[in-house]
Amino acid sequence: MASGNLHVHPDGLDPDTIDQPVFSATIRPAQSLSRVGFKVVMTGCCLVSLVISVWCWRMGFWPIAGFFGLDMLAIYAALKVSFRRGRSFEEVMISQLEILLTRVSHRGERHQWRFNPLWTKLTQVEDEEYGLQRLTLVSRREYVVVARDASPDERARIARGLTGALAQVKKGY
Repeated sequence: MASGNLHVHPDGLDPDTIDQPVFSATIRPAQSLSRVGFKVVMTGCCLVSLVISVWCWRMGFWPIAGFFGLDMLAIYAALKVSFRRGRSFEEVMISQLEILLTRVSHRGERHQWRFNPLWTKLTQVEDEEYGLQRLTLVSRREYVVVARDASPDERARIARGLTGALAQVKKGY
């Protein structure tokens, strides 16, 4: 007859929950401009450009209007590229069995890395003035940068979470 707590496995790890995530995060690049903000910025730039272009045209400097049009086209293209790049993301998941890092580009290309959490360590490159500059998962001879598009503050939060999860997983064995 069994005695004690029936929910605790004798070895300490419950086989039913061993593949459950200890840590999971989705990391997206910082987007400083929303869709509404994009429309406001483009409308404001176009209005200023239009007013100055009309004034220059009336003064006889008609080629300037074309250059303002090219400027607006360049600003529009740059903001659209920025929004498209904002669709990329990274997913990090740590369980007792593995570390899974998935990076999806803005084009939908998917790259995946799997590591054994017992052989993996997290290295950090920190600058006194700018904060945490790089987080790298190192396992054997494989190096993968994590949270490369995140801000230094976000990177520091992610580093704390990853360090805690790796310590918890290694403590379990």
